[in-house]
Amino acid sequence: MPEIDAASARILTLLQEDGRMTNARLADTLGMSETPCWRRLKRLEESGVIEGYQANLNRRKLGLGVMAFVQLRCSEHDQTATAEFQRLVETTPNILACHNTTGADDFLLIVVARDLDDYSGFVDGTLRRLPGVTSIRSNLSLKEMKASSKLPVLSPS
Repeated sequence: MPEIDAASARILTLLQEDGRMTNARLADTLGMSETPCWRRLKRLEESGVIEGYQANLNRRKLGLGVMAFVQLRCSEHDQTATAEFQRLVETTPNILACHNTTGADDFLLIVVARDLDDYSGFVDGTLRRLPGVTSIRSNLSLKEMKASSKLPVLSPS
């Protein structure tokens, strides 16, 4: 892991706020010249600290009014079943995230759908067909109080 000093931490924080910020504006905001700022930015990209840039979309304005947290329990954990499960999860756009978890359930998924009928169809047509799934428990989000992909950036004090 590359060491993140105060200037790099500030670059990361600023870019999480505005990924389209130009190098000139970034350097100006940081009070540094453009070339050293650009070098730091390139180093952060090349080391994998910055994985990419994307636009944050409003799911509701795209017609995705339902968000569900889905806990799955599986009976099969062999390499073939796990690979098929992972392939299906990775290629299903309604599944925003999937985590292999501790506890009674094996996986926690974050799923979006247009409405409850769409979600019901997704459960029947996709989740119930995943290899080895023995239990599906859904918790529907009633109110999204915080949604962020911004990470806290820590630097040496």
